[in-house]
Amino acid sequence: MPLLAPAPGAFFMLETFSMPRHIFTNAILFIAACAVFTGASAQKVTESSAAWPTKTVRIIVGFPGGSSPDLTARALAEPLSKALGQPVIVENKVGAAGNIAADYVAKATDGHTLGLMINGNMTIAKLLNPKLPYDPRKDLQPVSLIGFSPLVLVAPVGAPGATAKELLQAARAAGDQWNYGTPGMGTVGHLGMELLKAKTGLAAVHIPYPGYPQVATALIAGDLHLSLLPPALANAQIKAGRLKAIGTTSSVRSALAPEVPSLAEAGVKDLNLEIWNAVAAPTSLPKPVVARLSALFSEIARSPEMRQKLFQQGWQVAGTSAEGLANRIKADTGVLGSIITAQGIKAE
Repeated sequence: MPLLAPAPGAFFMLETFSMPRHIFTNAILFIAACAVFTGASAQKVTESSAAWPTKTVRIIVGFPGGSSPDLTARALAEPLSKALGQPVIVENKVGAAGNIAADYVAKATDGHTLGLMINGNMTIAKLLNPKLPYDPRKDLQPVSLIGFSPLVLVAPVGAPGATAKELLQAARAAGDQWNYGTPGMGTVGHLGMELLKAKTGLAAVHIPYPGYPQVATALIAGDLHLSLLPPALANAQIKAGRLKAIGTTSSVRSALAPEVPSLAEAGVKDLNLEIWNAVAAPTSLPKPVVARLSALFSEIARSPEMRQKLFQQGWQVAGTSAEGLANRIKADTGVLGSIITAQGIKAE
C-alpha cells in the first residue's frame, strides 16, 4: 500500500520544531518529572487532609453563651470531636452582630479554626458596612448549612390587643413611641422588622442587643415592645406566660411553632424570612479538609439524635454540602440585599 502524502505544510512544521536529540530527550525527561512531582504533590495533599486535624479544633461563635448559634455549636462539638479524634472546643467572641467572630475566623491561619455563623455574617455584612475588615465572599468558604427556622414576632404579655391584627394596629398607632429589639444591626431579626415596618406602617425604633437572650429578657422586663425571636426561645417564654405570640415570618404555620399563626394569617403579605446557622472556614483551609468537614457536618446534623436535638433548639435540619450552603448564601444575599437597598439601611 502506498504511503499517504503528508499534508501541506507538514514538512515546514517538522523543520520549524526540529531540535537536537539531546534537547528533545531532556524535554521529555523534564515533562515526566513534572508529572511525577504533580502526582506526588496531589498524594501529599490527600494524605495531609486525611491526617488533619493534628490538634484541637476551635469553633468560633459571635454571640453569647446560651444564644442559638452557641447552642448549635456546642451540640455539634462532641460528635465532631469523636469523628475527628481530636478535642473540639467552642469559643465565644461577642460583638458587632457576630462580625467580630466572623472576622477572626476569616483571618485565622492555624488551620484548625472554624466558625458557626448566622445569615448576615455570610451574606450582607459587607453590603451594610463597606468598611468591614473582612469580605464574606472572599475571606470565608462555606462548609455546611446546619439548620434553618422562621422567626416569631412577640410582645410583652401586657401588650394591647387580643389578636395579631389588633396588636399590629396598636403598634401602628403608637408610632415611634414603640421600639423593637434585635441581636444587632444587619441580622435577620433587624432586617425582618424593617420589612415588617414597611409592610404594615409601623414606626418602632430599633434597639440592638448582644444576643437573643438579652432581647427576651428586655421584653419580659417591659423595656421592649416587639421583637422577632427564634422559635425555641419564643416558645419557652410563651408557654411560661412571659411573652405574647403574634405570628411567624412564614407564609404558613411552622412545625417549629405550630400553635403560632403565620403573619400571613394576620394580613401581612410576602413576609417569608428565615434565620439559619452554618459552618464556615477561612479560605486558607485546604479544600480537601473543607470537603471532609462538609461531609462530616452533614452526616452529624442528619443523624436521628442530632435532628431531635436541633429541633428542640428550634431548628429544622438542613445538613447541606458546601455547595448547598453556597447556593443559599447567593439566594439570601439577593433577598436581604434588596431590603437593605429599599430601606436604605446602613451599619451604625
